[in-house]
Amino acid sequence: MNMTFLKLFAAGLAAGLIPHDAVLAQSAGCAISRDAGARQTLSCPGGVKVTAEAGASFQLSDRNRDGSPDSASLRRKAILVDVDGSQHAGGFQVVTPQAIAAVRGTRWAVDVAGGKTSVLVVRGSVAVRRPAGEPVVLSPGEGVDVINGAEPLVVRRWPAPRVAALLARLGQ
Repeated sequence: MNMTFLKLFAAGLAAGLIPHDAVLAQSAGCAISRDAGARQTLSCPGGVKVTAEAGASFQLSDRNRDGSPDSASLRRKAILVDVDGSQHAGGFQVVTPQAIAAVRGTRWAVDVAGGKTSVLVVRGSVAVRRPAGEPVVLSPGEGVDVINGAEPLVVRRWPAPRVAALLARLGQ
């Protein structure tokens, strides 16, 4: 590649003309689709599907280099992660500024806003912890709100309106 092309590509990426997340996802072998609400869905090898709210800031990574993403770094807004444990070898984790949510095969939503990470389990179970702390385990319908600090994480059954509001943002 010549330097002019690389400079134009970098400028397009920086200006937002080329979606940063799409570039990363495509390099990971994921197929990307968008809906009318500007949400994007990434269908990836190994049974991993990520639906991102419009404007979400995240990156997928394939740390073990097996061709399937095994982690997401989420900085803003919400993603819904669906990992088919029968197809995906190993675990999957979502890392946010406040928390790490990890699973082997399940469906869950993670939302980052206002200095807080909220995690909701739709199917399966998810272990959630602060970067330095003891995990709590969530079951379907349960959630946890994680802020910086040392107080214990409190697992709660989320009320139906809160669940519906988060899932609606993700097109569910």
